Amino acid sequence: MENVTKRLFAIQDLKYRDFISSLIPTIDKDNVIGIRSPVMKTFAKKFAKEKDSYLFIKEVPHRYLEENYLHAALIPFISEGIDQIINNIDEFLPYVDNWAVCDSLPPKVFGEHHDTVYPRILNWFKSEHTYTVRFGLVTLLTFFLDDHFSADINDIVASIESEEYYINMAIAWYFSYALIKQYEETLPLFQNDIIKNSWVHNKSIQKAVESYRISGDRKEYLKSLRKKR
Repeated sequence: MENVTKRLFAIQDLKYRDFISSLIPTIDKDNVIGIRSPVMKTFAKKFAKEKDSYLFIKEVPHRYLEENYLHAALIPFISEGIDQIINNIDEFLPYVDNWAVCDSLPPKVFGEHHDTVYPRILNWFKSEHTYTVRFGLVTLLTFFLDDHFSADINDIVASIESEEYYINMAIAWYFSYALIKQYEETLPLFQNDIIKNSWVHNKSIQKAVESYRISGDRKEYLKSLRKKR
């Protein structure tokens, strides 16, 4: 919607545009407006109360990164109930083309609906679209590594095979958090060579040992489990 785009450009920060563009190499800098996160969130909350917000999420694809950020932020505000939230996410996911929008998409309300969300995660894993699979992984590591954790989840993630960097990076991110939060349940995957992708195996360990939440002894042991390339 042209009017919405003009309003986004009105809160543009060109220095931030240069910075954020460098972090998201999969999108053209010409498709980045440059809006800092707190400003974007404030705009989204206000815009969600306007009639045009319902029309905006139907007009896909969007051109600009910030339009996609706005779309992701609007979904929890303008959807009625968890089923509609998930349906609106499913409609949007095919248009997500970068890690930043993907990782901003899981809404906090997912944490109140584990039984509803989990089967959908398994469905997202079946997609051939990179950022749909990544979305499932980000949702899993955000909402299923605490009270709703199951060792079966680790096995499912370990079974995902991909040549896509942004999927494999999300798998490594997931396992690094699993080592932090569910160490005893997750360690056997690294001891028994369950994660076949050596890059994912080693990147998971690298990210885990960078955390202050893992003890020094565990860090040293994890380092000993790195695979030689």
